[in-house]
Amino acid sequence: MNAGRFGDLEVLCRTPSGQPKPAPLLFVHGAYVSAWCWEEHFLPWFAERGWAAYALSLSGHGHSRRREHLDSYSIDDYVRDVAEVAARLPAPPVLIGHSMGGMVVQKYLEQHDAPAAVLMSSVPPQGLMGSAFGLMLKRPTLLADLNRIMAGDDVDISSLREALFHQPVDAADLQRYYRLSQPESHRAIWDMTLFNLPHPGRMHQVPMLILGASHDALIPPDQVHMTATTYARRAEIFPDMGHGLMLERGWETVAARIADWLEERNL
Repeated sequence: MNAGRFGDLEVLCRTPSGQPKPAPLLFVHGAYVSAWCWEEHFLPWFAERGWAAYALSLSGHGHSRRREHLDSYSIDDYVRDVAEVAARLPAPPVLIGHSMGGMVVQKYLEQHDAPAAVLMSSVPPQGLMGSAFGLMLKRPTLLADLNRIMAGDDVDISSLREALFHQPVDAADLQRYYRLSQPESHRAIWDMTLFNLPHPGRMHQVPMLILGASHDALIPPDQVHMTATTYARRAEIFPDMGHGLMLERGWETVAARIADWLEERNL
């Protein structure tokens, strides 16, 4: 793994041993995490299959700039982070965004073109309100714990398991993921809830793969289908999986679907 910096942004990179495929992949993480979530499985897996795979930590996340100013960052700031990294890659990247990262990808496409985009358990273009109401009704304790994580408070580690996983997860891995988790920008959460939602009519029309999980507690299948309907696509829902599609035991099924889809498009 190459762990480097593009300016003040942390970027993790895995490159193939031979000639890379035409389009590099740029992975954009969700709330409460950073680039590490892609390095667990996805970056090495895609590099072994010929893609140059990059993952950035958005401003205020991981080892990227100005962690102390996290709450000042907006979704537009995160879009600028993605544009900054994309401009320094050897070719325009395919964008792969998870959860909040999927919202960032949608907003990026309002201003920039891309060879393709993959939205994994993404915040829908209608925003987080539907998800928040669902959690309020069905999992109020989880919603309260997510708010506590956002504020930087400790929570029971079982909340992380409930938020990310449906399949069994190794206790040591769960503890490590918990240590790597972090608060999220209140401003960005409000942007995704109400104040800076995507405008599909302004977006570049790119090939788009929309994926979700049948047991996702945060972005349930109905929210994923809403995203797909907005973009006139068909959602693909993975059975027996939770929100953390890149960390679940069945992660390779998800990676293989993305790889097949990219190869169908010669990317």
